[in-house]
Amino acid sequence: MKIDSPLTYPEMATVKQKLNRSRLSDISAVVSSALLEHPVFKKTKPGKTVAVAVGSRGIDRVDQVVLECLKLLKEKGLRPFILPAMGSHGGGTREGQEKVLANLGISAERMGVPVHAEMDVESIDETQDGLKIFISKRALEADHIIPVNRIKPHTKFNGEIESGLCKMLTIGLGKSVGAAAFHGFAVNYGFNIIEKAAKTILEKCSILFGFALLEDGCGQLSGINVLPPETLIDDEKKLLKTAYLHMGKIPFDNIDVLIVDQIGKDISGIGMDSNVTGRHRDITGDFCKYPHVMRIFVRDLSPGTDGNGNGIGLADVTTKRLVNGLDIEKTYKNALTAISPEKAAIPIHFATDREAVDACVKTIGHISQGLGPRIVRIKNTASLEFIQVSRVFEQEIIANRNLELVSPWETMRFDGEGNLAKLSV
Repeated sequence: MKIDSPLTYPEMATVKQKLNRSRLSDISAVVSSALLEHPVFKKTKPGKTVAVAVGSRGIDRVDQVVLECLKLLKEKGLRPFILPAMGSHGGGTREGQEKVLANLGISAERMGVPVHAEMDVESIDETQDGLKIFISKRALEADHIIPVNRIKPHTKFNGEIESGLCKMLTIGLGKSVGAAAFHGFAVNYGFNIIEKAAKTILEKCSILFGFALLEDGCGQLSGINVLPPETLIDDEKKLLKTAYLHMGKIPFDNIDVLIVDQIGKDISGIGMDSNVTGRHRDITGDFCKYPHVMRIFVRDLSPGTDGNGNGIGLADVTTKRLVNGLDIEKTYKNALTAISPEKAAIPIHFATDREAVDACVKTIGHISQGLGPRIVRIKNTASLEFIQVSRVFEQEIIANRNLELVSPWETMRFDGEGNLAKLSV
């Protein structure tokens, strides 16, 4: 289907924004310093098994962190193994979750330890509200558990505990069964049940420690923290405040069209972080907040998402190539487990980027004469140092000391097939 083109496409330029930069350089040294003399090792003895729980997110250099952690555990005489802790991701299958980890650089061959991705779970307790708490049987069979995860703002709710170690312990380690039970319960009781369930798990399971990771505003690993079980919940609350301060955002409000080159599970749990796009909707609540976007156009899936397009339902327009690249079974499985079929809904889609952009511009209402649409284009919601914007933002760029124009203004460019030229970053 053809959409009548706008009279002219706006001039676009690339802007670099100053974000928090605190990248760790020597992962091995930081992990060694954090772990070697830590008192948590007084709780265990050589020969004990340790389940190192890893999720599905594309955390900066998570493979290096896990590898160094495993090396030190083995030096202490322990017998670690890798355990996927990602709920229903990877299609909710053993093979799928192994593949997700392999795409992150975490495999039995590279790590030098087994990967146990069985999906069997067991209920260890029930909250006062009636929520059954499920844990991977493999995790329960281990002498100790070490969750490894990034602390960050969640995409659908706000609280003292959001996305991090507690969520991994309560939802990720529960595999498909536990994740579905938890999300279903949260519809009526809210996500503060994460903290309640985490307390139970910390009391009933031998959590050796938690490995809490932080990233800077450029998505680079900036902190590795060893959290003992006794203070893990309070420590995570403090780290979440730091994560909020460091996270990158789009530096403009009231955007007509937001173009997102890629979405994926390796980028965000819902493909594109709602803390960046300002848009969320599902049964637990809808919101439209800063940066207040009228239309979202998603161009493609990230290679690392392996066909999981959960979150595409938050877009208004997409492409046929994205739709053709969807693994419907994985996408639907993930969306249904999260009690959020809305996020798997496939939006209106076109053969070319040009048609998709035209559809967005033609459906935003009246545009002031001469100013043109307020268009922002990003690679993904985890890569915000370089963004492309239309010329209407020029005065805002000049007035913001954290922004620098790094390319000339040029009319929005499409290739011979009608698709946008690659971002110049």
